[in-house]
Amino acid sequence: MKGLDKRVHSYAQALEGLRDGMTVIAGGFGLCGIPENLIAEIRRLGARDLTVVSNNCGVDGWGLGVLLESRQIRKVIASYVGENALFEQQLLAGEIEVELTPQGTLAEKLRAGGAGIPAFYTATGYGTPVAEGKEVRRFGERNYILEPSITGDFAIVKGWKADHFGNVIYRHTAQNFNPMAATAGRITVVEVEEIVPPGALEPSQIHTPGIYVDRVIQGSFEKRIEQRTVRA
Repeated sequence: MKGLDKRVHSYAQALEGLRDGMTVIAGGFGLCGIPENLIAEIRRLGARDLTVVSNNCGVDGWGLGVLLESRQIRKVIASYVGENALFEQQLLAGEIEVELTPQGTLAEKLRAGGAGIPAFYTATGYGTPVAEGKEVRRFGERNYILEPSITGDFAIVKGWKADHFGNVIYRHTAQNFNPMAATAGRITVVEVEEIVPPGALEPSQIHTPGIYVDRVIQGSFEKRIEQRTVRA
């Protein structure tokens, strides 16, 4: 029982082993469901030349945007530049390498990586710059391009609840890219709002089984809103 306990009690423990040049997969969509404290710890640790895989790269001054500010990211694999002016500036200035990927393709790259599938065919991107240099095959009446899957050295994930064994539940739309990210890391670290005792989670409600999770930590979250919209 004790050997299955995935809990760690500090963010330094949570990211032990992070080194320069590693690939970090980050869950979240915009600022929804992002592992904000794990990102802050990466900044504190100072690991550099990172490749970051995420739907987008946060916003100026928050989320993954703080790692752009500290110049810790060498390459970003994402589907969206987003509301981040610094990201756009570094991209246009050639200061950072960016691989833009269709959003659904990015999700499948992570899912396939977590499932041990090295590559897959998709029609998305055929006939566009996305397909340049990639193998093309025809199935039925359509052309498809071969897309490699993605895995990383670390996956950092934000959940709602977890138990001691690392079984995770996400809350509503904060689920987004987190389940795919959780499967694709060699070391997967999940930060959650609440850690509950073994047996407290309904098995049918678990989104990420603990078999994918190496470390789990309970944190406090600011949960900023990227675009606050209110009625007049």
